[in-house]
Amino acid sequence: MGAPVLRPNHRPNHQPSGQSEDRGRQLSRRQYVRFAFYRVDPLWRRLEASEQALQKQELADVIRAFNRRMLLRPYSLMGTRSDAELLLWQIAENPLPFRELATAIASTRMGGYLNMVYSYFSQTKRSIYEIRSAHDDSPEERLVIDPSEAKYLFVYPFIKTRAWYQLSLHARQGIMDEHIEVGRKYPSVRLNTTYSFGLDDYEFIVAFETDE
Repeated sequence: MGAPVLRPNHRPNHQPSGQSEDRGRQLSRRQYVRFAFYRVDPLWRRLEASEQALQKQELADVIRAFNRRMLLRPYSLMGTRSDAELLLWQIAENPLPFRELATAIASTRMGGYLNMVYSYFSQTKRSIYEIRSAHDDSPEERLVIDPSEAKYLFVYPFIKTRAWYQLSLHARQGIMDEHIEVGRKYPSVRLNTTYSFGLDDYEFIVAFETDE
C-alpha cells in the first residue's frame, strides 16, 4: 500500500508535533476512542498503478480533512497481519466524527475496495482503582489521551473473568498495584487504557505505544 496514507504515525495535515499535542490537551475530560481496522480487497492490487495512486491520494485527502476535527493516527499493518492492512486510531470529544469519517471513506473510490474487519469503540474514564504517579505519588486520572509520535501501536481488547470480580476491591487493588509496577519497568512503552462497558463487546481496549 505504501505512502502517503499508511506510514505509521504519518501526520496527514503536516502540523508540528506541538500543535497536535496542544489540541489533544484541549479536548474534553471525557474522550471517545475508536480503532478501525480495514482490509483491502485483493482486486485493488490488480488496478493500474496510476489508478492506485489516485485512489490513495483521495483517501489521504479524506484523512487529512478529518485530522483537523479529531486526533487521527493511521498505521500500516502490512507484513504484520493477514486479515487487515490499515488501522485508523481515532480520538474525539463525541462519536459523531467517527460515523462521518467512515461514511467519507466509504464514499471514496478506494472505499469500494476496503472492508472494515474490526471496530473497537471505547471511552476514557477514571479507573475505580487508585493509580499513583511514578513521579510525585499523586493520583492519575488518565482521562485525556495525547498520542505520542511512537512508531508502533499494539492494540488488544479484553474482558476480565467473573473470578476477578468476585475478589474484594482490596485484593484487586493489590493485584493492580503489582501490575502497574511491572509496567513501570518499561518506561519506553506508553499505555492507553479505555473502557467499553455498555459500548462494545469488550470491557477494555488497551493500546501500547512504543518505538521498540
